[in-house]
Amino acid sequence: MLCACDGADSRSPAQRVASDFTTDVPMVREAMLDASYWIERLDRDDVRMDAAAIRRFNNASFELDEHLNDLDEFPQTLPRAQVLKWIDGVSRPASSPRYHVDGRIVSTEDYAALEAAVQRERVPAEVDVRWGMVVERASMRSFPTDTRVLKSQDDRDLDRFQETGVFPGQRLALLHESADGLWWFAVNYHYAAWLPKQAVALAAREQLERWAAREQRLMVTGASVTTNYNPKDARTSQVLLDMGVSLPLLTAREVGHNVHGQNPYASYIVSLPVRSDTGALEFEPALIGRGRDVRVGPLAYRPSNILRQAFKFLGERYGWGHDYNARDCTGFVGEVYKSVGILMPRNSGQQGASGFAPTKTFAPGDREERLTALANLSVGDLIYIPGHVMMYIGRVEGEPYVIHDVTGLRYFAEDQSLYTGTLSGVSVTPLTPLLLNREKSFVDGIYAIKTII
Repeated sequence: MLCACDGADSRSPAQRVASDFTTDVPMVREAMLDASYWIERLDRDDVRMDAAAIRRFNNASFELDEHLNDLDEFPQTLPRAQVLKWIDGVSRPASSPRYHVDGRIVSTEDYAALEAAVQRERVPAEVDVRWGMVVERASMRSFPTDTRVLKSQDDRDLDRFQETGVFPGQRLALLHESADGLWWFAVNYHYAAWLPKQAVALAAREQLERWAAREQRLMVTGASVTTNYNPKDARTSQVLLDMGVSLPLLTAREVGHNVHGQNPYASYIVSLPVRSDTGALEFEPALIGRGRDVRVGPLAYRPSNILRQAFKFLGERYGWGHDYNARDCTGFVGEVYKSVGILMPRNSGQQGASGFAPTKTFAPGDREERLTALANLSVGDLIYIPGHVMMYIGRVEGEPYVIHDVTGLRYFAEDQSLYTGTLSGVSVTPLTPLLLNREKSFVDGIYAIKTII
C-alpha cells in the first residue's frame, strides 16, 4: 500500500475536485457554500418569534398589505369592477415588444386572440365566488395559455407570461374562466392570475376551511420532496411538494396498516388533495417516508434555521415565476420563510414597498445611510433593489454576504474593466462589489431593507 509520504494522493476523487475549486464570483471561498460556515459565525441564535407571534405577524400582514388576501375573510360575492381590476393587473399587452420562441414578434392579432380568451365581457355585474384547491404544482399565467413569450429573442429563460407557481393544498377563490373552459382566473393568498383547471379541484368553501384548520400537519422542509410511489392511484404517486407545503397528518388508526399496498409505519400519512373524475375535491391518504426532509409543524424561527433552509436551494437553477420546477428571487425567500410559518407578498416590488415587516427605506444618493444600515444587518434580513431581493447571511472581514436567486453577474475586475458573467441560480455572493450596470452598484440601488420580526 502507498501512503501520502510515498508521493501518492490519498484523497478521494471528490476531495481532489473540491480542492481545485475556482469561481468567477469575487471574494467567495468554497467553505462559504456550506450553511455551517455561516451558522458558526452567528453571535446569537435565539428564537425570534414563537408560533403565537408568527400568527400575529401574519394577521397584521394581511391587514396592512393590499397584495395579500385573507381567504378566511374573502367575500362570497365581488363586483365586476374588482374582478376586472385583478384581471387587468396581469392580462394586458406589454409596453415593449415580445417574441415567440421561434423568433416571431407577438402581434396585435396575437393579443386580440388572447383578449378573446380572457372574455372580459362575460364577467357579470356581481361575481359569485367559487372555491377550489390546488392538487398539483402548476403555473399561474398572465393569460389563459401555455404559450411562452420572451422579452428578447436571446433571453429564452424568462417566459413573460409566467407569473408564479401554486402548490398542492393552496386554497383558491375562483372568479372567472377562459373562453375555452380550460383555465380559471383565481386568487390565492398572495396572487391573482390564470391557472389550468386540471390543477384545481372544486369544493365547498367549508370543506376547504375544515382541511386548512387541521392543526396536526406535516411541513415540507426540504427544497422539495415527493410522496411515495403508489402503483394503485397516480393522483397520489410521487406528487411534487415544495418547501413550505403543509398537509394534515393522518394516523394508522384512521387509515389502517395498509396504505395503497404499503405499511405506513415508516412513513408519515398525510391527507392529500386530489381531483376526482368530475373535477371535485377529494382527500386521499398518501405516504411520505420519514427519511425525507419533512417535520411535524413548522421549524422554529431562528437564524440557524433560516440559513439551513436557504442553503437547501443553493445551486438550484433560476426559474422565473417558479418556472423550471424551481423559483425566482422572491419565490426563494418566500419558501424559506414559509417553512417557519411566515407569509409574505409574492413579488419583490410588492414586498419592498409593503409595510408587512419593519422596514428601512432609502432616498436616492443616501450611500452613507445605506452603508450604515448594511453594517447593522441581522441574518435573514431582506435587501431590496429594483426587481430583486437578497437575504443577508453574515459578514466576513467587513464585507456583507448574501444568498439570492439571481441571473446576472457584474463587477469591476482588478484592471477596472467591467466583468459580465452569469449566475442563473441560487448563489452566495458578496454585496458591495456587485453592479447593476457600469454606473450603479447594488448598494446604490438599495431602496429598502426588511427585518422579519
